[in-house]
Amino acid sequence: MDIFAGLLQGFSVALTPTNLLFAFLGALIGTAVGVLPGLGPAATIALLLPATYAIDSPVTAIILMAGIFYGSMYGGSTTSILLNLPGEAASVVTCIDGYKMAQKGRAGAALGIAAIGSFVAGTVGIVGMTLFAPTVAQFALSFGPPEKFSLAVVGLLLAVTLSGSSVVKGLVMMALGLLLAAVGLDPISGKTRFAFGVTELQSGFDFVTLAMGVFGLGEIFYGLETAMKGDAVTAKVGQVWPTMADWAASRMAILRGTLIGFFIGVIPGGGAVISSLASYAVEKKVSKHPEEFGQGAIEGVAGPESANNAASSSSFIPLLTLGIPGNASIAMIFAALLIKGVTPGPFLIQEHPDIFWGVIASMYLGNVMLLVLNLPLVGLWAQLVRVPFGIMAPVIILFTAIGSYSIQGQVFDIYSLVGFGLFGYLLRKLKFEAGPLVLAFVLGPMVEGAMRQSLLMSGGSFAIFVDRPISMVLIGLFAVLAIGQSALTVRQKLRTQATT
Repeated sequence: MDIFAGLLQGFSVALTPTNLLFAFLGALIGTAVGVLPGLGPAATIALLLPATYAIDSPVTAIILMAGIFYGSMYGGSTTSILLNLPGEAASVVTCIDGYKMAQKGRAGAALGIAAIGSFVAGTVGIVGMTLFAPTVAQFALSFGPPEKFSLAVVGLLLAVTLSGSSVVKGLVMMALGLLLAAVGLDPISGKTRFAFGVTELQSGFDFVTLAMGVFGLGEIFYGLETAMKGDAVTAKVGQVWPTMADWAASRMAILRGTLIGFFIGVIPGGGAVISSLASYAVEKKVSKHPEEFGQGAIEGVAGPESANNAASSSSFIPLLTLGIPGNASIAMIFAALLIKGVTPGPFLIQEHPDIFWGVIASMYLGNVMLLVLNLPLVGLWAQLVRVPFGIMAPVIILFTAIGSYSIQGQVFDIYSLVGFGLFGYLLRKLKFEAGPLVLAFVLGPMVEGAMRQSLLMSGGSFAIFVDRPISMVLIGLFAVLAIGQSALTVRQKLRTQATT
C-alpha cells in the first residue's frame, strides 16, 4: 500500500462520527490538561488508561490518547503566559518571554503566536511522519532478536541520558523499572520471580496501576503540597491575532522550531522538553537583539512552542514503526495499544493499517480542532486556571481508585495504586525523573525476550550483538553520543569552575 492510498484509508477511519468525537474529546481534554498546572499529559493518559478497556475499537482508544498528548502541548502555553506557571514541562521555557509579554499587555499576541506556531509545527510534523514512518517500518522488518535488543537498550539509555539532569538517577530509575518488570512468572521456565509468596504478584505488577500511581497520584500529591499561586493577567489578554510585525519576527522562529522539534522528537528521550529548550537557545543565539530575550521577545514564544508541538508529532514515529516509546507519555500510549491486543512495531502497518493510518489521519484533524479550540476560546481557557487544584484533586483521586479496581476487581490493586502513588510523590520530592522507570517497565519484557532469543541463537555468546551490522551500528551510535555528552558535561563543569 502506498502512502497516498494509506492516508485515504486513514481518513476513512478517522472521519467516522465516533472517531471524530473521540479526537475532539482528546483535543479538549488535552488542552484542559495543558492549561491546568499540576497534571501533565503522562499523568492524564495514565489516569485514563482504564477507559481503554471500555472502548471497543483500538484505533478509537489510541485516537483519544494521542489527542490528549498533542492537545496538552497547545494548552501548556496558556498558564505559562498568563500565570508564569507552566501547565506541563515542555512549556517551562515559554514562561520567560510569554509572561513578560503578558505583563506588557500583549498576552493576546503571545497566546496567538503560540497557537499558530503550534498548528504549523504540529501539521508539518505529521506530514513528516506520513512520509518517513512507512520507510522506517519497512527497514525495521529486517530486524531480528539481536537488533531488537540493541535498539531497545539504546533507546532506554538515550532516554536516561537525555530526559533528566542526572544520569546516575536515570540509571537507578531504569534498573528499578527493569526489576519491577521482572516480577511474576518467568516466561520460559515458568518459575515465580520476586513474588515473595504473595499470590497477586505471581502475575506481575499491572502497568496501568503502576502508571496511575507513579504519574497520576504522585503528581496530585505533589501538586497538593506545592502552592500554586500566580499573578494572573487574564484581564489583559487583548488582541489574539498577531500584527504584521509579530509575523515578521516569528516566521523564521516557527520554521526553525519546527525542524528542531521534529528531529529531536524522533530520538528516544528527546521529546518536547529538550526540543523547546534547544529552540529557545537557538533563537537567542541567532537573534540580532539577544538582549530582548527575557524581556518579552515574541521569538522566545514562537520557537519553543513550535518545537514542542513538532516533537510531540514526530515522537510517534519510533512508537508506530519500531515499537519503541521515546518518552513517558508515548509509553502510556504504547501500553494502551498492548491493552487492546495490538503490538506496536514494524508489522503494525501491515497487520493493522487501520490503526497506523487512522491515528495519523486523526492527528491532521486534531490539529485543526486545536486551532479552533485555542484561538477563539483563549479567554475561556484563561478562566479555567482559576479553578483551585484542591477542589479537583479529591475528585480525580476518587475516580483513579475506581478505575484501578475496575480492571481486575482486586483490592490488592488499590493497595498497589496507593503504594505507587506515594513512591511517585517521593520521586518528585527527591528530583528523580520517573520517565526512565516507566519506559524500562514497558520495554523490560521485550529486552529480556530479545536477549534470551539472541543468546539461544549464538549458543550463549554475547558477540552476536556486535557481529550483526545493524546491531553493531546501533551500539556504536550510542557509544558516540554517550562519549560526546560526557565530554560536553566535563567541558561545562570546567567552564563553571573557571568562572568561580
